[in-house]
Order: sequence, then C-alpha cells, then structure tokens
Amino acid sequence: MSSTLLPNVEEEEEDEEEEEDDKETASQAEVKMSQIVMPCHSNHRQELSVGQLLKWIDSTACLAAERHAMSPCVTASMDDIHFEHTIRVAQVVNIRAKVNRAFNTSMEVGILVKCEDLFSDRQWKVCHAFATFVTQRTNAGQKVILKPIVPQTQSELLKHSLAAERRRVRMLHDDIIKDLLSHRSFQQDGSLAAGDAVAAEKTKVESVELVLPPHANHQVNTFGGQIMAWMVNVATIAASRLCQAHPTLRTIDMFTFRGPSQVGDRLLLRAIVNNAFKNSIEVGVRAEAYQEEGPNRHINSAFMIFEVLDDNGKPCILPRLRPEPLEGERRFQEAIARKKIRLDRKYIVSRKQAEVPLSVPFDPRNQVYLSYNNVSALKVLATKNNWRLTSEKDKVQLYTLEQKSMLSFKVEAEVDVPAERAFHLLAELSNRPRWDMHYQKCEQICQVDGDDFLYRVVTPSVQHGSVASSTSASQGEGNLQDFILLASKRKPCDSGDSYVIALRSVSLPTHPPVEGYKRGEVLCAGFTILETKSNMSLISYYNQASPEVLPYISTDIAGLSSSFYNTFCSCSQYLTKYRLQSFSEEQPGQQDRLASTHSPSREGGAERLSETLRSTQL
Repeated sequence: MSSTLLPNVEEEEEDEEEEEDDKETASQAEVKMSQIVMPCHSNHRQELSVGQLLKWIDSTACLAAERHAMSPCVTASMDDIHFEHTIRVAQVVNIRAKVNRAFNTSMEVGILVKCEDLFSDRQWKVCHAFATFVTQRTNAGQKVILKPIVPQTQSELLKHSLAAERRRVRMLHDDIIKDLLSHRSFQQDGSLAAGDAVAAEKTKVESVELVLPPHANHQVNTFGGQIMAWMVNVATIAASRLCQAHPTLRTIDMFTFRGPSQVGDRLLLRAIVNNAFKNSIEVGVRAEAYQEEGPNRHINSAFMIFEVLDDNGKPCILPRLRPEPLEGERRFQEAIARKKIRLDRKYIVSRKQAEVPLSVPFDPRNQVYLSYNNVSALKVLATKNNWRLTSEKDKVQLYTLEQKSMLSFKVEAEVDVPAERAFHLLAELSNRPRWDMHYQKCEQICQVDGDDFLYRVVTPSVQHGSVASSTSASQGEGNLQDFILLASKRKPCDSGDSYVIALRSVSLPTHPPVEGYKRGEVLCAGFTILETKSNMSLISYYNQASPEVLPYISTDIAGLSSSFYNTFCSCSQYLTKYRLQSFSEEQPGQQDRLASTHSPSREGGAERLSETLRSTQL
C-alpha cells in the first residue's frame, strides 16, 4: 500500500464487513439468505440469471428493512451494481443485507453477495450494493418515523457515517447528468453515420408482462426485484440484437422506482441500445404499468451495461451504433455522459491505494465524487479503533496509527467552545495562519458550492526536523511548499454525528507548480468536531502523513518535541478568542486581506466555476 494515494473507501468497508462476518455479530436489522443455484435459475450457459439474483437481493434487503422498521417497506432506489463474477449451477449464493442507517422515513440497506463452491470450500465476492427503502404509510395515512440505528461496532459506525455521504450523492445524481449534457464536455470517436454501424431501431424490444400473485410481495405490490428481472430480460435481447452474440451483464446504473405496481397490472417493458462503445453496450430500459383503462404509469427506468466475452474471457470489440434522429441522438449523448460518470466514480471513489497520482485533477463535473471521497476517507480514518497514544500534555493527546506502510496521526483535546461555533471558525481555512505556524499563507481560490472550497496553502520549509522561520524562507534558505487543497465541510446529519472538515490535494490547470515553491500533497487530513456537553466540544485533527507532511510531526512522534501541543494551544486560544466575537468586530479590514470568494450555485455552477478558476490563475 503506497502512502501517496487516496484510500479505497469501498474496500475499507468490505474489509470491515468480512472481519465482522468472522465474529458472527448479530443485529436486529440484518438478514441472511442462502440459495443453491438450480437449473431453473440459470441461463443457457448454466450460469445464474442476473434477474433471479436481483429478486433474491431485493427480497433479502426488504426483509432487513422491515425487520428494523417493523412495518411494510418498499424499494425506493438502488445504487450502481457491478457484477464481478458469474455464478454457476450447483454453487451457493450467500446474501447478507443489513440496515446501515435510518433517516426519517427512509433507510439505507447494505447488501453483500458472495458465491460459495461446496466442493472446494471457497467463497468469493460477486457484488455489493446499497438500496434505499421507504416505509409505507399507516392505514390512517400517517408516515412511519423510523427509530435511529445505534452503531455497536467499528464496522457499523463506519457504514452509519458513510451512509449520509452516499445519500448526498444520490440527491445530486440527476444534476450531474444535466451539467454534463449542458456543457457537452465529452465526445466519442467515429462517425455516427458510418456505413458499418447498426441502426438503433433494430435493437428495439417491447414486451408485456401480466403481474400475477406469484410476482407480488406480501403487500400485493409487484416485487421490485421481479420488475428488474423483467427489465434485464428485454435489455439482454436488445444487446444481443446489436452484437449478435450472448452478452454478459456487468453493471446496472443507479435507478429509482417512481411508483408502485400491483397484481393485475400489465407491465409494458421497452428496451433499446443507447450507445455502443469499444467493449461495452449501454441499454436503456423503461417500465410502465397500466390497467385495462387509464393512462400508462412510469414505474422505473434503468441503464444496463453489457459486454461480450471471447473464449478467454476477454471483452470483444463491438459494432458501432447509428442512433435514431432526435430522441435517439439525445439518448446517444446521455450514454456518453453516464460513461464519464462511471469512469469518474471508478477513478475517484473506488480507486486502489496502488494507483497514482495522489492529486486527482479537479473538474467541476467530478466535484461531487471528489467531495464524497474526501469526506469518506476522513470518516474511515476517524472510525479506526487501533490508535495508539504516543504523547500527552495537559490533556492534549497525540495518537499514531500504523497500517502496512501508512502512518497516520491524530491530535485530540476538548475545548470550551460550542461545536457549531468551533466548526464555523475552523472551517474558514483562510484564517488558519492566525493560529497554525505551519500555515504561512492560505488563499481561497474559489467556493465550489455551499460545502466545498478550493484553497492554496503556503507552508515554510522543514529544516532538520524543525520548521524554518518565514524570514529565513523568504531569504531563500530552503524552498517554500505550497498545496492546492479541496476543503469539504459537513454539518451533522443527526444528533450524535460530528461536524467534519475534510482536506485533500487536487490539481488545477490554472494553478500549476511555480518556481520557488515545492508542490506538496495531502493524502487525507481534517477535523471532526463533536459536541460533548453543554458548550464543550471534542476536536480531533487527523492526517495521513505523506512525505511532505511527515517531517512536521516526526519529532513529536519520536518524543523529541511537543510542537503539536503548542499548535493545539494556539488553536484553542483562537477558538476561545472568537467564541462570541466575529472577525469583523476584531479587525474590520480582514475581508480586504482574504481572497475574494465566488459562490456558484449548482445550476450552471460548472461554467461559472471554470471562469472563476481561469480568473484566479497564479
């Protein structure tokens, strides 16, 4: 594991889940299902049908949700599902579903699917997913308010914390697509009118299913998993018509159920290939329900990614697609936008520690995923339970954590300042030079949105384990370091949550490295602020020590100095000084010395943010 890369949040969660599996911890909101794959569950290749797997996943997740809610629940949405392996006849499918967090009337259910070979005693992961379930109203029409989940283990605490971040990404998903389409910052090689391209009309599929009692749940609503199984069926036919081969379903994009379907409904399923890339096909599917009388009701839309594998299991090169005029061209372009989003998620959210570089290029259109990764990485670090106390002075504690080749440290103490006030004071990074001697200068480049900001930070050089003075640095005794940081700030979602200020390095084309400054990188750093009692808060500062950061703290870890204590005392004094007093009351000209702030809204924000970045070039 390299110390120069951002953490793989999803891998962290899976590792914690496997450890928890070993301990066999019990939970009221957890359900396990095991099914042996029979020939009736399989396709022509003796592999488990993805549609059947989706039915089992939906049933297991629904049971977990209802166990927690103690009332009927329905599937509201499902996050992206990526199928890593296929499952063959006679193998066992083990599904585990557990409620990660309950909000007001909705809850997130985490699902892990593994395959077990009974003859070799081996298990491997097939996929994992996150589903959102909502409670149905009572007979009197009242909403059912869910009781909160109280995490008991480190793994549960991590999942509980990250669920709030995933919920935020879900709410912004449609806006990301709209931003990409409005700016058309993507293109696809090849002519749309190429003579060898397959006409999209040839891939159209339309099918009608009658919803019978076996297709419904105990609430007489059609199972969400059954609807998805029917959608997979027509999508597979559409993909097969393009490639003239048997395709393999790899990914289902995030989707939302727009309304219920009941026994007696006719489900009209339409599928068409939206776009064909070099090695993958995107198929769009739409499900509508109708009765003998009345209009069609839109139930669900989904986008499914297929591949065609050769005899060696490698993806084949696929035919190109010629879209239909107007609507077909719109679907064609939207498919490119969704592919970009999938690549962004893979590159930013799910990347592994062995990949480079640390500083992911910042783009207004990948900002949501960068922000998610920034906050999630800090939450993963904060929930670790094997921190070791290295030094303590006057109740200011320094902890270290060693994981393989990664060294992290935490400085923690309680201050007599309300948590909300401490959050607002520390979140204004431009004022950090007031109390942190390691911050010689901090300029706000721009405000991305209400929660995310970009800063350029200048720090003095490190000489023989000590920080050089700003005077010596300005005289050329050692280069200054600068960092381009993304600061993501989060308020608590529920009582008991911490305030979070997460920091990580990004790269900006408008702010390249400049002569006289060594460009440093921050892997994962930031504050968590927790309200402990009346007007008191516990402040914890975390940092995964990159080579540029480690020299600042190495002597403290070795016990040769206590600069961490002096820095934290300065921070405490700063918080106490401005506990009730605003900056403007102390120094009316302060705003003139801070970098100008630009605050684009989400709608059209990408374009204005790009203009802001260009105008603030160094």
